[in-house]
Formats: sequence, structure tokens, C-alpha cells
Amino acid sequence: MLAKSEGRQAKERAIRRKRLARLLRKLRTMRRSCPKRDPLLLRMGAAKKEAGRAFGFVKIQLPKAGQEVTRETFTFELHKAKLQAAENKDGHYLLRTNLVAEDPAVWWDHYMQLVQIEAAFKCLKSELGIRPIHHQLEHRVEAHILVAFLAYCLSVTLKQRLREHAAGLTPRAVLEKLAAIQILNVVLPTTDGRCLVMPRYTEPEPDQALLLHQLRLTLPSQPPPRLHTASTTPAVPLKM
Repeated sequence: MLAKSEGRQAKERAIRRKRLARLLRKLRTMRRSCPKRDPLLLRMGAAKKEAGRAFGFVKIQLPKAGQEVTRETFTFELHKAKLQAAENKDGHYLLRTNLVAEDPAVWWDHYMQLVQIEAAFKCLKSELGIRPIHHQLEHRVEAHILVAFLAYCLSVTLKQRLREHAAGLTPRAVLEKLAAIQILNVVLPTTDGRCLVMPRYTEPEPDQALLLHQLRLTLPSQPPPRLHTASTTPAVPLKM
């Protein structure tokens, strides 16, 4: 069963061409300088290690033992046919199974669900920080997992909204951009010994306002002021 991913195809092709371009620049430099054969072989080994599989798309003729390094004994050229054949295979997946009762498209859907499950676990463990869990009481561990799961649900919801209104952005990038919007408490003392507390969030910057508009999100109204005694006045600013 063969399937194709255009995004992966473009990514693989870009990486290969970048490495090929870097390799060809190094080869041209070596051919211009014409070092001794032994240093040339050392530099060639380093270039091969850095280029990886891209090294196989260049046909290289090295001087034989005892020959001097000249433009005639050291030549190279791009193997265009081999490169074209590799690019034709970019972005293709081959799934092999001994289960033939179902339609191959069904097995492909099952495989993609597995990829989505792995991505969900990765998001929970890295971006949402479900691990490590340092709680000692069982109910706190359960609460930690519940909060992380709810955060993941919100992350998926944001991802779907981004797909509709701002394709190309990731939930993590959006959260990092909007994290600069903070809420703080403005505390003003009154003549009767109490304090007037006015919670206020900072106004979005132009790029943040544009992002909110693109996502069709609006910030709530500024919270109303509250009166507190001096002993109960909140003094620590809070993030939104």
C-alpha cells in the first residue's frame, strides 16, 4: 500500500538540495585549491559525512595513488538521473501488512490515527508538561492529569481554529505570542483605610491584535474595581 504526503515531499527535497548545494560548493573549493592527495581524501571524507545520503548523487573521480591532484584527475558532476529518481520517491510511505480482508484505505486511516495518538502523547509530555509528576497524593496526581488533558483539548481546539483562519501557525507559536498579554492589579489606598483594587490587562500590541482578529477572538471587558481591606489586598500580578 503506497501513499504520498506533499508536505513531507517538499521537506525532503529542500533538505536534500540544501546539502547538495553545500557539498558542491566544497568540491569546487577543493578543485580550485588542488591540495595534495592525502589531505584531499581527508577533506572528502569530512564532506561525505556532512552531506549524508546527498553524497551519493554526485559522481566523483579522485586521483589514483601516485597521481597529482589536478583539474583533470579530480573531477565531479551531478548525477541528475539518480537525483530525479530519488525526488520522484519523495513523500511516499509503504505500509506492509498480512491483513488483506480490509480495504487498504482502511489500514491507511488506522496508521494515520496511530500517528495522531503519538503526536498527542508528545504534546502532553512536552508542550503541556504532564511529566514529570512530583505529587505524593493520589488525588493530586489525578487532578494534574485532568488539567493536562483539558489543556490538550484546548490545544486541539486552537489547532482547528488555526487551520480555518490562520493556516501555517502552530498552537505553541500563538500561545508564546499572546503570553505577553498580562493581567495585573492596580491598588489605590482610600481615606478610610481600605484599598481600591482595579484588575487590568495590558493592551495587545499591534501584532497581537492582528492575531486575535485573524482568529476571530475578542478579549473580555476590563474587570470591575473591587474594595478590599488592607490585609486582603492581592499584591501579586497575575498572568492571563
